[in-house]
Amino acid sequence: MEKEIILLKETIEKETGLVLANVASINLLRNMLATYINELILNDFEKLVFILYRIDINEKVIKKLLQQATTVSAGETIADAIIARETEKIELRKKHTPNSNKDCSEEKW
Repeated sequence: MEKEIILLKETIEKETGLVLANVASINLLRNMLATYINELILNDFEKLVFILYRIDINEKVIKKLLQQATTVSAGETIADAIIARETEKIELRKKHTPNSNKDCSEEKW
């Protein structure tokens, strides 16, 4: 699990420009990301929109999630969406990246 959190942390740092120090759990990562997003909502909304575009989170999806979220902040809702999307991208990369440790019987070019 720790390896997955580190990979997720690094991916989110790369996409957002945020530096996340010593993230030991997914909850801590979520809280740090939510705090950053709430700050962007208040002070640099344009940057938040750019980050969401870069991560490839659809505006309609965000609007729907925000309308449904009644007990958590917008930052937490958007952080959850970012974490879900980045996790999805990591899993897709794992699935579609050939395993270099396997011996392939096919000829390599």
